[in-house]
Amino acid sequence: MRKVVILVLVLLAFPVYAQYSPEFNLYKEKYKDANKVVLNREVTIHISIKNDGLDIFQDNIEETLYMTDGANMAAREDLNFSYFIELKDIEAFTTIFDGNRPKNYEVDNYIQKDNLDNSFYDDSKSVIFHYPNLKKGAKTYLKYSEKIKNPRFLGAFFLGDFFPIVNSKFNIIADKEIDLNFKEFNTEGLDIKFSKEEKWGNYHYTWKIIDVERFKIEDQSSNFRNVVPHILPIITSYKSKTADKKIHLSGKVDHLYQWYHSLVKDLNKEEPSEELKKLVEKLTLGKKNELEKVRAIYYWAQENIKYIAYEYALGGFVPREANLVFDRKYGDCKDNSSILKEMLEIAGIDGRLTWIGTRSIPYSYDDVPTPVVDNHMILSYRAQDGKLYFLDATGRFNPLEYPSSFIQGKEALIENGIDGYILEKVPVVPASQNVITDISDLEISGDDIKGKSSATITGYGKMDYTFYSEDLQTDSKIKDFYNHMFLKGSNKFLIDSITETNRDDYDKPLKVDYSFSISDYVKNFGEEIYLNLNLNKEITSFKITKERKADVEYEYTKTYDITNNLKIPAGYEVEYLPENIQISNDFFFANITYAYQDEQIVYRFKCVLDFILLTPEEQLQLNELLEDVEEAFKEVVILKQINS
Repeated sequence: MRKVVILVLVLLAFPVYAQYSPEFNLYKEKYKDANKVVLNREVTIHISIKNDGLDIFQDNIEETLYMTDGANMAAREDLNFSYFIELKDIEAFTTIFDGNRPKNYEVDNYIQKDNLDNSFYDDSKSVIFHYPNLKKGAKTYLKYSEKIKNPRFLGAFFLGDFFPIVNSKFNIIADKEIDLNFKEFNTEGLDIKFSKEEKWGNYHYTWKIIDVERFKIEDQSSNFRNVVPHILPIITSYKSKTADKKIHLSGKVDHLYQWYHSLVKDLNKEEPSEELKKLVEKLTLGKKNELEKVRAIYYWAQENIKYIAYEYALGGFVPREANLVFDRKYGDCKDNSSILKEMLEIAGIDGRLTWIGTRSIPYSYDDVPTPVVDNHMILSYRAQDGKLYFLDATGRFNPLEYPSSFIQGKEALIENGIDGYILEKVPVVPASQNVITDISDLEISGDDIKGKSSATITGYGKMDYTFYSEDLQTDSKIKDFYNHMFLKGSNKFLIDSITETNRDDYDKPLKVDYSFSISDYVKNFGEEIYLNLNLNKEITSFKITKERKADVEYEYTKTYDITNNLKIPAGYEVEYLPENIQISNDFFFANITYAYQDEQIVYRFKCVLDFILLTPEEQLQLNELLEDVEEAFKEVVILKQINS
């Protein structure tokens, strides 16, 4: 009897999941916090030469083990395809471990749907199905094939994911006459086994890796492509079967540009409509120079051409005719660029179509000269003084001098005729051009603060304020918005009245004059008044306390310039003012000063956040600096009653 008790105690000391498979028990111990584990992920791409073209098929296999009671929430599977990718031969089932025997439950209902969630029309589609009987301990098996119709559209193979992967394998089987290039991203420190073999006139390329830990999703991370290890294959050239020549595909930026140029070379060949000509004449009438004509046309397009994504087949790459866009008054990024280009041409001004990737895409044109390098089109204009402007009419309230925030720092591929192109980098707008200035005159009223403020907002900050407040139609909604945006002191901050100036003017700063109160903010102790003049502490939100591995991405640089003028109440004098401080490094500056002048305390806080991307090490540096600022924010001024 005693031996039985000991055996039971030993078994209880180790977690055993008797109703589950041995495989589940193994990986539940190994990956305790995982919701699921990918047991096997394998992709094989077959590339062969057919006449002057290529046949490309991709086979996909994935086996997944579900580790928690919420497994049924992951039962839905979506497989996407489009004009460029044909989906074939789907096989899917769930395996349940029933006692000592596995039992399979086949998927028998596949539904095809159009993906119209964020577009007026998009040719991307999905096949949707649900794994039956999915629960904790179950496995899913998925196998399907794809036909890739355009060889420029080979996608990346991701060796890792946001959950553990036991086995990950990527194969390419290609004719020997096909030249390939392989770009690896985020693979440093990983034990990837690569091999290349020649078999039956083909080259077999294989990458293998086992036991890949999950990659964590971190707040404010840049795109997953900047984090998850992946391999991007590129077909650079191949030898034609019908002619003794090599066909160049994606080996250099020039090859990509030649293809792009072939798609736009016949754009706007038809005569612009009389209505469009008259509009351009009206918009440019009386403008003193070419730049002001561009400004007028650009702002008209932002205000009048509604952005709606519209993609079908090569329609995702070919702009529509300017006359059509003008008649419809809507279009995607390419259509907006088309009508801008045509309107500038009517005015005798040279505008250039420009391909660009947003900041969500980490590749450069030289590294990845394929269409996966970009996802956006704008128009470039070089002024007579040589300055280059990037016009993106898909936005709203974008001044001519500011590129869209999501293309800052990115390479732009600018058209330059049939034989050439121009690569330019979009500048990052400095913090000195994105300024929030707020000057407040404060009075003490019992335990409350009463104030009048004048705020001036420039650059991307103004664009944000204007965008989010554009549809606010009532005074109460506008007050609620600014109560949040201008929060001072505590959650008892309340705006009483507000006046906006220049909200809809693209080029002038937004000015907001407002009066407010902060209840119960003043601390009275006998003959002394304690008051914290650090009313604006928004920059503390830039402190990220968790340790992280990924870079931290910010939308744009910022400058805060806050002044609080406190009127000294009658019968009081200044007993204590905190010391002035200054904290800075290469990308951050903060300065707090206190001064007594003209019967008031003048408090000033200036902070410059001159970055849009920080490495984890740089973010730690910023955290340390912000901790010093937080300490300074605790300081109070002390007023003492004058004894007569």
